[in-house]
Amino acid sequence: MADAPGRPPPHGESPISELKIEQVQGPAIEHIPDTTPAQQSTSSTPYTTFTRNEKRLLTLHMGLAAITSPLTATIYFPLLPLLRSHFHTSAQSINITLTIYIIFQAVSPAIFGPLSDSLGRRPVYLLTLSLYVVGNLGLAVNKHSYSILLFLRAVQSLGASAAFAVSYGVVADVCVPSERGRMLGPVSMALNLGACVGPVVGGWVAYTSGSYEWVFWVLVIIGAVLLLSVGALLPETARTVVGDGSRRKRQSGWEESWYNICKHWLRRHKENSSNGENEKQPENMDENFNRSFLQRCRIAKPWACLGMIFHLDTFLVLWMHGFFYTVDYSLVAAVPDIYKSIYHFNELQIGLSYLPRGAGIIIGGYCVGKVMDHNYKVTAKKIGWTVNKVAGDDLNNFPIERARSRGSLWLLIISTATLVGYGWAVSKHVQVSVALILQFIQGFWGTYFYTTYNTLLVDVFPESPSTAAAAASITRCAMAAAGVAVLQPLLDAAGRGWYFTLLGLWSGGFGAVAVWLIQRKGMQYRTRRMKK
Repeated sequence: MADAPGRPPPHGESPISELKIEQVQGPAIEHIPDTTPAQQSTSSTPYTTFTRNEKRLLTLHMGLAAITSPLTATIYFPLLPLLRSHFHTSAQSINITLTIYIIFQAVSPAIFGPLSDSLGRRPVYLLTLSLYVVGNLGLAVNKHSYSILLFLRAVQSLGASAAFAVSYGVVADVCVPSERGRMLGPVSMALNLGACVGPVVGGWVAYTSGSYEWVFWVLVIIGAVLLLSVGALLPETARTVVGDGSRRKRQSGWEESWYNICKHWLRRHKENSSNGENEKQPENMDENFNRSFLQRCRIAKPWACLGMIFHLDTFLVLWMHGFFYTVDYSLVAAVPDIYKSIYHFNELQIGLSYLPRGAGIIIGGYCVGKVMDHNYKVTAKKIGWTVNKVAGDDLNNFPIERARSRGSLWLLIISTATLVGYGWAVSKHVQVSVALILQFIQGFWGTYFYTTYNTLLVDVFPESPSTAAAAASITRCAMAAAGVAVLQPLLDAAGRGWYFTLLGLWSGGFGAVAVWLIQRKGMQYRTRRMKK
């Protein structure tokens, strides 16, 4: 007998049991019958009380904070010869500073991502931006000690690299699943803008001067402005702290923006002056707040993000996110040698050669948000699901894996063709404009893959979105480090044409398998994980 409308599935019955997969000749098509009446949430309680203008302010701050990590990483590359000469050390020793940055780029989200889920987004932003300012200040004034250089690079990376994970947590805090792409698109654009601007600025420094210090002074100024802006304007969003946002008025201390603190103080002062008496506050408010705050100043499971890697559903998503980040990083790392040895570019021209890829990243970041929201609506329409834009959809009963990965197979074909074409274009010394156009295409689809699948990872861990984003950060950094480590030996052994051909076929082939499993089995794997 069919369940009555609005009635949840019987206890013990997985929502995946309602999903029937039909095998047909040719490309497999997943068919999901109408599950709307029986499984869909009908709650009318708003998912968040944050207004549209407040979300725009959050988007701006998240994008500016997230730009610090890619900007800091890429601005450093052209400075390596200057640093080697200044500190009178070898290229291998200076390359250790790159390794340290990547290591702490993975460690930082593992610490601060889970902490932001329990303590709150705003305190973690303030703490990490403070570390970032201190690290850059030390790098700017340190002119003699190589050991201090190594230590300060670790501090710099700790401060810069957490913003990515925390930003995805903010998006999950204030956006229903069907509209997260709208907010993630601009954040992704800003996040990758640093990767575009960094090499140009660093290349200009290496070409026009023999000094590097002012680059770190610029980063100090950027970090200080962000720190002041976050402190003054950014509200707390973590749902473990403020719920849907309605509990914001109960916050105090560093969990509330300085602007609101001043506004509330002026309002109370005015009311007290007019009434002639002090406003009474609940006696136990401060005690409860302090106890709650101190209890949240702990990471219950510091390495919880590592455990996510070993779930089958998240492993597939992390593979798609991490592997295509590795492909992108490998291509970027090969650019200086390609354009210097083949096209005889100088340092400034090499920096400018990153601009087409940066343009592709920015345009891709804008488009991917709209595409994700469109794919969500199309998938919902196919299964007869009414999208709840007020309270948000219950993703336990919605095939979010199918919605996010929709269209990925076609893009895999484009990405494979781009990599193969790029390899043989530079190998045959074709016109430089061809290589630059292919870099533009690569920037576009690279952004699509690692933004879409990082969003999917946050979707399937709604209670700890920043921890999930931290798992993605650790995975992609580890895979990128391995990819860069074997880059030069493989290029020397196979040549540029065959290297990028193998890279394209490898990423396209395994990517197709991963997408097929995510679309066909992803929801089933997720349901099995949640039952454990």
